[in-house]
Amino acid sequence: MMEPRHFRTLFISDVHLGSKAAKADFLLDFLRHHEADTIVLVGDIVDGWRLKRSWYWPQVCNDVVQKLLRKARKGTRVVYIPGNHDEFLRDFPGMHFGGIEVVDRMMHDGADGKKYLILHGDEFDVVVRNARLLAYLGDWAYDTAIRINILLAAVRRRLGMPYWSFSAWAKLQVKHAVNFIGEFERVVTEEARKSGADGVICGHIHHAIIQDMDGIRYINTGDWVESCTAVAEHDDGTFELITWRALASSVPALAAIEMRDQGEFAPQAA
Repeated sequence: MMEPRHFRTLFISDVHLGSKAAKADFLLDFLRHHEADTIVLVGDIVDGWRLKRSWYWPQVCNDVVQKLLRKARKGTRVVYIPGNHDEFLRDFPGMHFGGIEVVDRMMHDGADGKKYLILHGDEFDVVVRNARLLAYLGDWAYDTAIRINILLAAVRRRLGMPYWSFSAWAKLQVKHAVNFIGEFERVVTEEARKSGADGVICGHIHHAIIQDMDGIRYINTGDWVESCTAVAEHDDGTFELITWRALASSVPALAAIEMRDQGEFAPQAA
């Protein structure tokens, strides 16, 4: 049994609760094993786009929400910065729901004295900002890629082959082709510079990384659809990228969850 780890701050984004591809079981287990003085939810925690198309809200989604509310009741500061998939919360800036604060963006004071701008990042995604229809079509395509990914994972598992993410590969091929990721990182980093921050923490593009860009620290928290990543700030101000899926794969109970989820989303016979 892993002992819970305690951090100064945890940053989590792009959980997409309400999507069948969301790894809510993994996030719930992550929250059981990690404590923090502050938890910042950096957008797209709830997938309102998918819920509008068809309602999908299993008990584990409630469990994740209840876990966060319980942490807030016990003294953890929980801040929710809405993204484009949960943009309905942008109508409630400054409100508290069960002890969870809702803000559009925030400036985080690091333990080392540095300042970090925190935002979801969709306002810098030209597709989301200027062409909502294309964004919805891209969302549908991503769902399709996830289903292909699940089918391939099941086949590769039967053949004794290691896990390989088709959806992650496809996403990187397309986005690298248009240099999307690099451009996104550049404009978000520039926004941090304009805001007088030493760094920026964001989500949105499901590409977890910690790197320095022209004197600005760029941190992307990743997602809980494929990579299952979070960013943690230690008490000395250093940051750590945690890949929970990789750690959980060595735990039999969680490996069973992964196999069960893949079985649930495999194509069913007509």
